[in-house]
Amino acid sequence: MVIKQKTAFNLQPINQCVRVTFKYDVHFTTGLFELENSLLAQVIAGNGEITPKRVLVVVDGGVLNYQKGLLKKIALYAERYADVLTLTDEPIIVPGGEAVKNDSKFIEQIHQRIDTVGLCRHSYVIAIGGGAVLDMVGYAAATAHRGIRLLRVPTTVLGQNDSGVGVKNGINAFGKKNFLGTFMPPYAVLNDFDFITSLDDRDWRSGIAEAVKVALIKDADFFNFIMTYADRLANRDMEIMEKLIYRCSQLHLEHIAGGGDPFEMGSSRPLDFGHWAAHKLEHLTNYSLRHGEAVAIGIALDTTYSYLTGQLLQSEWQRVLVTLKKLGFTLYVSALTQELDRPDHPNSIFRGITEFREHLGGKLTITLLEGIGQGIEVNQVDLSFYKHAISLLRDWEVLH
Repeated sequence: MVIKQKTAFNLQPINQCVRVTFKYDVHFTTGLFELENSLLAQVIAGNGEITPKRVLVVVDGGVLNYQKGLLKKIALYAERYADVLTLTDEPIIVPGGEAVKNDSKFIEQIHQRIDTVGLCRHSYVIAIGGGAVLDMVGYAAATAHRGIRLLRVPTTVLGQNDSGVGVKNGINAFGKKNFLGTFMPPYAVLNDFDFITSLDDRDWRSGIAEAVKVALIKDADFFNFIMTYADRLANRDMEIMEKLIYRCSQLHLEHIAGGGDPFEMGSSRPLDFGHWAAHKLEHLTNYSLRHGEAVAIGIALDTTYSYLTGQLLQSEWQRVLVTLKKLGFTLYVSALTQELDRPDHPNSIFRGITEFREHLGGKLTITLLEGIGQGIEVNQVDLSFYKHAISLLRDWEVLH
């Protein structure tokens, strides 16, 4: 049946294309809030607008356990550079980790404070903390006045090399990772390497998983660097970690700017290699797994699947697993084997494939490996191979 479309007075549609260019810098420094370090003030004053600018600071409470003088440093810094910035109120302290993304009251708290102190679109929200806090504060800033300038100060490896340098913000809802969120680039990112020196071993290690991820799909030389220095990374070698963070950030930014789909309008999402399982594992373990720990398992699972389906050499598969183990990651947890024969069950890891497609939209697109540094996208998977992969990871964990 042919349906004829009627238009008023035969008027033709008006076609319009709106082009928007975003530019933001990712800086690397130490002692960001030391009085002699003018980087933050320079970033705020750098646009040539009339200053001082009004600033609201949100701090990850977990950071204060290790950086006890941070709030005083921020206050003194604002006094020193009062011609550039004005703190509108005391910093808001929020809990770190996924808990801050699971409760919308923190979004409401920030929105209420923005309204109370009268921030505008030319004001700044400074988010200081780990990746989860940056995600939540970014969402709050992006949805107040349709977008207040966000300055990210990542305090974890994961934040500095991955989540903190990207364009996504979000919180969890309905039992799903990042169900609510926005695409809104930050005004700038300020990576202070001093923050990561006080991380515990789990958070130090967790961020390395995202570097392994991007190396495996984009840069074989970078993976060889990680493999070569895995022991030094595991033993908290700061020089090697700084190089890892810089290269990982660079690769992520190159993909965002040059990948052709920064706001994920299509079905492709290669930077989420290993993430369909990781997101589900975080939920299944009630977020007892750090994001990077879940990503490491997801990487191991998809790498093993790539090997079993003949896309990856056995030697390459073993190199990946050996490197992840040297870095200190666990590659198997019992949540992987829950409800394996009922893939649509809410507690099945395979339910994560459906949720991944729903979150992405369009057709299922999962990134696998056809070589170290060579990602390949597939639109369907065989669950029997994934079951075998889980079995292999369980055996590998026992033997190693």
